[in-house]
Amino acid sequence: MKGIKKEEEEKINEKIKKEEEIKEEIKKEIKEEIKKEIEKEEIEEKEKEIEE
Repeated sequence: MKGIKKEEEEKINEKIKKEEEIKEEIKKEIKEEIKKEIEKEEIEEKEKEIEE
């Protein structure tokens, strides 16, 4: 009986670990998108300054 419970615990822990990895990956992607957006806005501002 204990053997089965241990296997189930390992499966759950593995699933949790994978979910955490996915969350971290999503966070990285969001940070990249924000960074790109900020850079884009900065470039647009500099272009406006040059035009004026």
